Amino acid sequence: MMEKREFKDLAHVDHDWLQARHHFSFGKYWDPARMGFGPIRVWNDDEIKPKTGFPVHGHKDMEIITYVRDGAITHRDNMGNEGRTEAGDVQVMSAGTGVMHSEYNLEDEQTRLFQIWIEPRAAGGAPRWDAKAFPRGDRSGQLEILASGFEEDIKGGALMIGADARLYGATLSAGTTIAHRIADGAHVYLVGSTGRIRVNGERVGPRDSLAIRDVASLQIEAIDATEFVFVEAWEPQD
Repeated sequence: MMEKREFKDLAHVDHDWLQARHHFSFGKYWDPARMGFGPIRVWNDDEIKPKTGFPVHGHKDMEIITYVRDGAITHRDNMGNEGRTEAGDVQVMSAGTGVMHSEYNLEDEQTRLFQIWIEPRAAGGAPRWDAKAFPRGDRSGQLEILASGFEEDIKGGALMIGADARLYGATLSAGTTIAHRIADGAHVYLVGSTGRIRVNGERVGPRDSLAIRDVASLQIEAIDATEFVFVEAWEPQD
């Protein structure tokens, strides 16, 4: 199964300072048919005006990944963490038993990012936050694991999350093709960032998405110079 959803068909909520597009039900956007995809609960495509952002608010029992596409986002939380994550880089937060934080675009330019929520492996646990620079050139022509709940990936440089999931990213030049074998039982949700690609023959434009299930492998061809990310995730086990 591969279900495509074009960017133009995403739910759009205009907050003036924030232009939010929601792949799944979130906040004011409610669609009982789109409550997530497997353990992937939220995928928001946000555009944040300069000198604005999300004031202090709380989360609990969720793994939250932020992939910055353009600009930068500055994080502060009640654990004493503060950090600025730039375009191409990633921050993660395990909300655990509860965390309060803010996210602001303190730059002079618009910030564009994907925010992804994944159900944790288990509820509770100490909250944590981390961020890391991932130079886009390092994933030119190949997939790079940016965040993961698996020890072998964390040892290899991925940011740690408390979920049975991996976030992959890649940048490809036009005409490049790469392959990825999907592990058994995984839900895969792929979103284009820039450029156009073909995934198993299906064309995906900038900020379009594919929900993929019960497919053995992906053949990804870059039509243009392109950047994309996807989550491969498994349902939490009881």
